[in-house]
Amino acid sequence: MIRLAALPLLLLGLALPVPAGEFNKKLTVGDAAPAWTDLPGIDGKNHSLSDLKDKDVVIVIFTCNSCAVAVAYEDRIIAFAKKHAGQDSKVAVVAINVNVIEEDRLPKMKERAKEKGFHFSYLFDETQKIARDYGAVYTPEFFVLNKERKVVYMGAMDEKNIRRTPRSITWNRR
Repeated sequence: MIRLAALPLLLLGLALPVPAGEFNKKLTVGDAAPAWTDLPGIDGKNHSLSDLKDKDVVIVIFTCNSCAVAVAYEDRIIAFAKKHAGQDSKVAVVAINVNVIEEDRLPKMKERAKEKGFHFSYLFDETQKIARDYGAVYTPEFFVLNKERKVVYMGAMDEKNIRRTPRSITWNRR
């Protein structure tokens, strides 16, 4: 129940500012969100952050197919997206995979999304640039952006994956 209570806080961006460097080496709450352009998605199209200009809130999730923790969160992410981020909603959910192992490449992402019924954008960045720009170091890692595309929250979806150590970094960096 605690995680359900936390979701409205995420959407409203009522997070306490965390200085860059303490938990994230790149961003601080209140910073402009790094934009991405032309990332291929499971739908066969390329996607950019600017495509979501009509959305008041964008939830960016760094995730992948191969991390057990990320896989464990898929059903929660799917339920959240169904409830809060429908076609006519002012909320968008965008999952970005930056892993480069075979299991995490676009063909396998398409299979996974079809199998699980993802109804949100699932994008692939084989350059891993966008994860570096966000300072993302584990999966799943969540960033909530407001209408002005400022970061209003970054971290865990709920209390179940708040504690992370450097050993929990799951995406393969080049």
